Amino acid sequence: MMDLLNRGSLLQLEGLPSPTSPTAIILIGTTLLASYILLRAIYNLTLHPLSSHPGPFLHRASLLPYLYRQVRGTLPYDVLTFHKRYGPVVRISPNQLSFADPQAWKDIYGHRSPGQEEFAKPNLFYRTKGIPPSLLSETRENHGTLRRLMAHGFSERSMRAQEGIIGGYVDMLVRGLRKACSGGSSGSDQKVRRGENENGNVAEEKKKPVPLDMVSWYNWTTFDVIGDLAFGEPFGCLEKAEYDPWVNAIGKSVHFGTVLLAIRILGLENLLFPIVEKISDKARRFHRKRTMDKLQRRVNLTKERPDFLEGLLQKREEWGMDMERLAANASLLIIAGSETTATLLSGATYLLLKHPEALKKLTEEVRSTFKSEEEIILSSVSSLEYMLACLNEAMRVYPPVPIGMPRVVPKGGAKVVDTFVPEGTVVAVWQWATNHNEQHFVEPFEFHPERWMHDPRFSDDRLDAVQPFNVGPRNCLGRNLAIAEMRLILAKVVYNFDMQLANSGKDWLDQQIFVLWDKHPLPVYLTPVERSNV
Repeated sequence: MMDLLNRGSLLQLEGLPSPTSPTAIILIGTTLLASYILLRAIYNLTLHPLSSHPGPFLHRASLLPYLYRQVRGTLPYDVLTFHKRYGPVVRISPNQLSFADPQAWKDIYGHRSPGQEEFAKPNLFYRTKGIPPSLLSETRENHGTLRRLMAHGFSERSMRAQEGIIGGYVDMLVRGLRKACSGGSSGSDQKVRRGENENGNVAEEKKKPVPLDMVSWYNWTTFDVIGDLAFGEPFGCLEKAEYDPWVNAIGKSVHFGTVLLAIRILGLENLLFPIVEKISDKARRFHRKRTMDKLQRRVNLTKERPDFLEGLLQKREEWGMDMERLAANASLLIIAGSETTATLLSGATYLLLKHPEALKKLTEEVRSTFKSEEEIILSSVSSLEYMLACLNEAMRVYPPVPIGMPRVVPKGGAKVVDTFVPEGTVVAVWQWATNHNEQHFVEPFEFHPERWMHDPRFSDDRLDAVQPFNVGPRNCLGRNLAIAEMRLILAKVVYNFDMQLANSGKDWLDQQIFVLWDKHPLPVYLTPVERSNV
């Protein structure tokens, strides 16, 4: 019998690696990993509690295809394709179901009966290691308390008090646009100054108009507004007509955040966190310092002001809220209250410019309703019915948050649209996919504001499928303010300028989605509307 101690030598003589060699260890590890993946896939396809639900084969077998589409920025588009093929309930990953039925909004996100557990928010998606929870990621109990404290800043009384703050920045936007377009025309060359030609004769020189990136201008406006309402001071974007470095960093972090989310879902956060920390350390320190500096200046203000942090600051000691938690909620307000509003305004502007008949109707409504620009205020724009229809349709076609916001089915399982779902399952309504489902809307990819105005052509549309502000106890706290702010900004722009796309042949909506939209610049020619002072 061969001595066991000589087996390694015999294997080497036969050209095989020793069991203790690095090559053998890697080979064994690879084999074990491949075996685990295969066995896990077999379990997911045959024995998993969701194995009976339809969906793409690879998505039912493994998380990897789901994460691949997520990191590529195509997942919301793919989910619509899945629903078209497999129906209203689709298994888009081994433990996740997507629902396309409007009723699912209430079943998943709505209020639960007394004694029933809520569909909780999964920490993997909503929380980041090392960052305190905010209103978005708090537990049910803490969320209720925090929401009540912050509701003060979003009340009708506060909105009336905030009108001067918001209106001031919107007026600054109009002045900035007038200065930037500097007499630019709506597409053709325009004579802008007079001078002497080479013969000494006075001649008019032509200057080609310069298109303005409306994505940037809307972002500058909404970030300055929310900066003032959250920290008591703007970022200075409109004044400088450029992005503040912090604001710019927030935009660039969206794609990286999607990668971090994939790492967490794979369970590799603890393993890779030191590497991620090292890569993002400089940006994190910069972000934290800027946040703390601004927050400290806001805390030091002794005068009460109608902003979003006032309620938190009044109850800060009673609720034991330290600076870190205040900063987490302030940062949430900055992103949620600016990025989404600017996104919707950008989308609405593009869709209106691509549909001249809708733009003409909106322009007539705005310019006939107000005799002067001073009449355009937060309260008065609520009378613009066609504008609200345009914004609602823009939110359907181009929802600011196009993904599905995941929830976890509580203990004991629950029914979602008459489908029993086992406990622990991740469920969601994917906004972009639901809004473009032909089962819910006539011509779902077309922009028709009339579908929100009782037009009989769209009488069968399921308008309740469109929920850009979510539903239930965790719906968007700033919904009314966001709609009023969007109306005010769009009304002021339409009242003061004629607009035309600089690149009408390009589909601006062709964008990747990394939780939020990865927006392209939106170049637009603006022509100031001149009015008589008489």
